[in-house]
Amino acid sequence: MTGGNESCTAGPTSMSYLTCLTYILEEWTGVEHIGDYLSYAFYILWLLFPLVLVFVLPGVIVILFYVSILLLHIYKRKNELKEAYSHDVWMGAREMLATLWDGHGRIWHGYELHGVENIPPGPGLVVFYHGATPVDYIYFSARLHIMKKRRCSVVADHFVFRLPGFKILLDVHGVIHGPKEACVRTLEEGHLLAIAPGGVREALFGDEMYTILWSDRKGFAQVAIDAKVPIIPMFTQNVREGFRTLGGIKILRSLYERIRLPIVPLYGGFPVKLRTFIGEPIPYEPNVTAEELAAKTKAAIQALIEKHQKIPGNIFRALMERFQTQKKED
Repeated sequence: MTGGNESCTAGPTSMSYLTCLTYILEEWTGVEHIGDYLSYAFYILWLLFPLVLVFVLPGVIVILFYVSILLLHIYKRKNELKEAYSHDVWMGAREMLATLWDGHGRIWHGYELHGVENIPPGPGLVVFYHGATPVDYIYFSARLHIMKKRRCSVVADHFVFRLPGFKILLDVHGVIHGPKEACVRTLEEGHLLAIAPGGVREALFGDEMYTILWSDRKGFAQVAIDAKVPIIPMFTQNVREGFRTLGGIKILRSLYERIRLPIVPLYGGFPVKLRTFIGEPIPYEPNVTAEELAAKTKAAIQALIEKHQKIPGNIFRALMERFQTQKKED
């Protein structure tokens, strides 16, 4: 090996570092023309890099979740003595996390929130279209907290409560699984509550056509009726272009229907423009049935989609919207 190193610098002209390294590897492995193999390997790596990247970028969101969890544990450790004397020891933590997530939304997606004036001062049920990830809802709740100092709880699927380490994050932000009585109680206490009727199925199997996949679900409407609160429709432009799934593969759909776990691969994390639009609230009417209210809500969400989303969605177009200088009209 020493002889190989010396041969790299022998003669009037020294070899390049890469050529020298290739020469050493050939001597060490006994494989001739190893440089050609390395060049081919680097070419394959360069060719597949964009494909690898689109599956790696969603991991950034996962990292941010666990950073949030770590910050909450640190915050709890530093504020244990205050817990007995404060009515809400987590107020500062929510401020901190709202700033973190709002900053990510501003930097990565140029996130905008429109129609916040449509949110009533009292309780209300926010109903939204579910993208491949709920990142748009996270940005919304963070911006709402910063602008209005209001907390919005949310209904999540049962698998979220099984994620390792997530308990403290879910507790601090008032994430609930249900049942209907818990949702009604949250609203009766004067809070905002958010729900995506399409749930995981809409998240995994929706596509760039932005078809609403609610089936015949009307439980959310019954919650609003029982709590006597308005429904506030919400939609985020380009939410399907930021993250996408391989939900179009039939075998994955069949597997999900069997085990009910979100095993469909996710890709994206593209820095597309995201704008959340809040529509006019649908007021509580005592004589309206759950079926009728669910239909009204679906129509309101569909109207927001038709007004603010170009269909089919296009990733490149959504990226270019980051560079538009004119402000989007509500």
